Amino acid sequence: MLHRKSGLSRRVFAVTALSALAAGGGAMAAGAATAGGEPERRRASREMRGVWVATVANRDWPSKPGLTADRQRTELIAVLDRAVEDRLNTVILQVRPTADALWPSPYEPWSQVLTGTQGGDPGWDPLGTAVEQAHARGLELHAWFNPYRIANHTDPTKLVATHPARKHPDWVVTYGGKMYYNPGLPEVRAFVETAILDAVRKYPVDAVHFDDYFYPYPVAGQTFDDDEAYDRYGGGFASRADWRRDNIDKLVRETAAGVKAIRPAAQFGISPFGVWRNAATDSRGSDTRAGVQTYDDLCADTRKWVRKNWIDYICPQIYWNIGFSAADYAELLPWWAEVAKGTATRLYIGEALYKAGDPAQSAAWQDPAELSRHLTLGADHPEVRGHVYFAAKDVAADPIGAMARVIADHYQQPARPPR
Repeated sequence: MLHRKSGLSRRVFAVTALSALAAGGGAMAAGAATAGGEPERRRASREMRGVWVATVANRDWPSKPGLTADRQRTELIAVLDRAVEDRLNTVILQVRPTADALWPSPYEPWSQVLTGTQGGDPGWDPLGTAVEQAHARGLELHAWFNPYRIANHTDPTKLVATHPARKHPDWVVTYGGKMYYNPGLPEVRAFVETAILDAVRKYPVDAVHFDDYFYPYPVAGQTFDDDEAYDRYGGGFASRADWRRDNIDKLVRETAAGVKAIRPAAQFGISPFGVWRNAATDSRGSDTRAGVQTYDDLCADTRKWVRKNWIDYICPQIYWNIGFSAADYAELLPWWAEVAKGTATRLYIGEALYKAGDPAQSAAWQDPAELSRHLTLGADHPEVRGHVYFAAKDVAADPIGAMARVIADHYQQPARPPR
């Protein structure tokens, strides 16, 4: 996911994708008024109130690698307890940040975010504990997997000797200073699905969750080298882009089917970058001028997945403020609501809590009421079934009281997740 200060995670891309073409919110709210001075308008008995917990590069948890098992567990419990305190109902825990695992997987090594050494046994089962303890608190636990990222570096010798990427170097593409599994290889897709579904078999997770990484975000002057795979498998497609999108479509459909086959009550949800396509590119797109479009640049046809009911929920990362010229929150939320209208795919909105109070952000994000206004806007669209906040560290810190304002304005009563 993305960090503000580290280049190692996902959310920064949502920010930098627009910064190339466009520049660029107290304390606390003690009362029950909304940002507009009105009483709380939504008292839904069921709505998504989620928080992401990013483990890549120890963004949210554990606070650093190498902590004792007891300390790691204590920190995890604190995240869950804070979610309950804030009347949230869902924790989305990143359990496969870089082709590794936060559970004892027979397919991939233990994640280095735990012990500091990839493959090092942490002495406990983080995912198993997270599921058990979340459920004990009435929280849902969504297991978050990154499908293709292998490492945030390009040196395979830094991977544990038994790593599948070292056993199958032909699966690996180096791009933008990182290593990825090649989505164009059927054997890669089969392996990724097997590794993910192992967790679904072992634990009563409430959902499998993907973020916005499919084909990697574009890096200027570099080419994602999948020529050999395209020559072998792309013959039936009009373009390489069509073939790539089909590769991702297959991953989505097959993962969804696998989840339902193993655990029918579990959901499958995806949190893509907030812009499918700009209207200037496609008349069906949003009135935005984003520098990245998921359909074209990440080869992820997120709109199709919703319209065809391939996934249980979609949670677009609408990480911009109301009025942002290149990608206005007030334009994108209604656009996504229209996409979800009439489908069986639930719509949740990904919220950039990490921007609130960040001095590097625009004036809108210095206003503690900005996020509360987002929820007020969402309440006007019945397709919007809730919101998810990036991320746990920012929920805990809440430097200008933006999360406190959301709670005071919108979360006075508890709510269960939609089903």
